[in-house]
Amino acid sequence: QVQLVESGGGLVQAGGSLRLSCATSGGTFSNYGMGWFRQAPGKEREFVAAISWNGASTYYADSMNGRFTISRDNAKNTVYLQMNSLKPEDTAVYYCAAGRSGGLPTVDRHFGSWGQGTQVTVSS
Repeated sequence: QVQLVESGGGLVQAGGSLRLSCATSGGTFSNYGMGWFRQAPGKEREFVAAISWNGASTYYADSMNGRFTISRDNAKNTVYLQMNSLKPEDTAVYYCAAGRSGGLPTVDRHFGSWGQGTQVTVSS
């Protein structure tokens, strides 16, 4: 079972940037595609982005509109989410997830392990 710990969340003004990190342990990181989700208060969990095991393939939710970038460093067992031009509607708890295989996970059932989340708050 892969363990995932997110960090890098916080309070930022609209238009600002944050970089989230997700450190993993308990598995072979390069065996897994990885992804990010978010959940705003009162809303369902929403897919944000995913990346294949080697970083060659990425996939984003349309609503991210090119503002977010997912990347990974297999030497550090870490996946990142760079978030630019943040908006108040990006406020949510952001979760990291590990895929069940090395491919590009794109839907919930492709993911097998989840982190505890990190809060991102964007003020207007």
